[in-house]
Amino acid sequence: MKALIFAAGLGTRLKPLTINKPKALVEVGGVTFLEWQIRRLLSFGFKDIVINVHHFGDKVEEFVREFFRKNPHCGLKIQFSEEFDLLRDTGGGVRHAAKLLNDKEPFLVHNVDILSDLDLKSFYSSSVRRIEEGVLASVVVSGRYSDRRLLFDSNNLLAGWENLKTFEVKSPYKKYASLSGREDAHKILEERGLKPFAFGGIHVLSPKVFELMESWEEKFSIVDFYLKNAAKYKIEGRYFENLRLIDVGRLEHLPKAEEFMKELSNK
Repeated sequence: MKALIFAAGLGTRLKPLTINKPKALVEVGGVTFLEWQIRRLLSFGFKDIVINVHHFGDKVEEFVREFFRKNPHCGLKIQFSEEFDLLRDTGGGVRHAAKLLNDKEPFLVHNVDILSDLDLKSFYSSSVRRIEEGVLASVVVSGRYSDRRLLFDSNNLLAGWENLKTFEVKSPYKKYASLSGREDAHKILEERGLKPFAFGGIHVLSPKVFELMESWEEKFSIVDFYLKNAAKYKIEGRYFENLRLIDVGRLEHLPKAEEFMKELSNK
């Protein structure tokens, strides 16, 4: 099982902690986000990990070398998808890592700053079954508040995206996209049966995405890629009723993240 950890971001919202180090190496309770994710993936059987790097990428690579010096028998293989020349965003990051990820099997993608109690092995296995049935990507979503939300139809398939602050709506379907800019767009979308969820930053992708990404520019969002392909391919939202998930993207989220990590470590 292969996994890609997104660790290339600038960590702007975590300044001043990221002035001289990447977001991936911010510590919570004495453990960096990156080490937490590596150990968690390993505990669920992911032994082939790719990490994309850009901002202070040399420090990430040195951290991983030190991790191996301390854990020489961990059984892990870690490779780096270097984006030093250009930060390619999430979709471009997947495309750029194709040579390391594409073994014709589905792969997991996990944001470095997303903490959850999700059983990653179970999620991966069930997603692989769905991909074998024709799904292009299986995406974890949550009910947490977000200004920007994905929209799913009654079959839990991606149908659009909305921004609650700007009233922007994106969708491959004209009947939804035509509502963009209207202050009552959200209300109408819900009346038409669409369910809004926050993107969870954890997803399993079919290797078919690499073929579909070939014509895209170097830099693009994975959400835009999903929206572009949602009318032709199935992008499935996976909502777990009792899932606990924290997006540690802001300084004020760190105390809650530390408490959460301690709780998971004690289980």
